[in-house]
Amino acid sequence: MNARTLKIEAARVALEHVTDGMRLGIGTGSTAEEFVRLLAEKVAAGMTIIGVPTSERTAALCRELGVPLSTLDETPELDLTIDGADEIDPDLALVKGGGGALLREKIVASASASMIVIADETKMVDTLGRFPLPIEVNPFGLKSTELAITRLAEQLGLKGPLTLRMTQGEPFVTDGGHFILDASFGRIPDPRALSTGLHAVPGVVEHGLFLGLAKAAIVAGADGVKTVHATR
Repeated sequence: MNARTLKIEAARVALEHVTDGMRLGIGTGSTAEEFVRLLAEKVAAGMTIIGVPTSERTAALCRELGVPLSTLDETPELDLTIDGADEIDPDLALVKGGGGALLREKIVASASASMIVIADETKMVDTLGRFPLPIEVNPFGLKSTELAITRLAEQLGLKGPLTLRMTQGEPFVTDGGHFILDASFGRIPDPRALSTGLHAVPGVVEHGLFLGLAKAAIVAGADGVKTVHATR
């Protein structure tokens, strides 16, 4: 199966967890978009849900396909969020933010009673860090923030460049009006310590380490689709 087929299969199994009347957080990225397309078919067939999208990109696709939407202000408590991930470790710690929506994704996931991650098997890793860690930062004082993150990384034994994400020759701007630094640290043996340290840097708005949020991961591979449950 090619990569898109794997994503569709994971999204199809995730859809089995969506029931009529749910308040549903809807993620961002290529796998989440396959989920939106399948969800739209269910809605067209009569399923009643209300969705809270994690990005303007997801919101636009939902509107195009007829998935009813709300905002987190109107619907502040959600039953379930279904989203993709850039990396998933055996404890279901995640790296997210490759699509640039990590702040809204984390807010929506935190507002949900449960979170299910959908991915293909290439996203499973023994230790987080193969994928650069997205760090959403305030544009003000960018260089000072970079220095603070670099010092923190050194204290934790992490090395690697911080790269300002660009698009069409300009800094990529998130839906919240922030920039993203992609941190190529390599292996992150203690994600919790890095998370705590990053949150203490004033210029950091949020980071792409999602710890303790996912309750299950639905992973599609050549041998089929498996569900991995959080062990803690």
